[in-house]
Amino acid sequence: MKDSWWIATLGRTLHWARLREREAGTAEVLDHDGNLHAYDSEDTARSMLLDAGFVEFDGVDEEDALERGFSLDEVAPPRAASDAALVGLMTVSLGRRA
Repeated sequence: MKDSWWIATLGRTLHWARLREREAGTAEVLDHDGNLHAYDSEDTARSMLLDAGFVEFDGVDEEDALERGFSLDEVAPPRAASDAALVGLMTVSLGRRA
């Protein structure tokens, strides 16, 4: 399985989503509300994330981050021992403007 992290900002709030590519070529997205969405392929999952206003975190440079209201030095994908614990870390208040 391969994971990639995606972000969307709404006002001063950053939302994370985890895209997980499965061995069979299917994919699933865990969103910041704790919902697990299944897709027939990674491409379909990526398209759905893009349609929802998410961008892949690995593709964000410092200039893009600042436009979204944060610095790359301040933000990193969440980590937790379980998906249940992870969901609580997937919505982040950005506080004041970067």
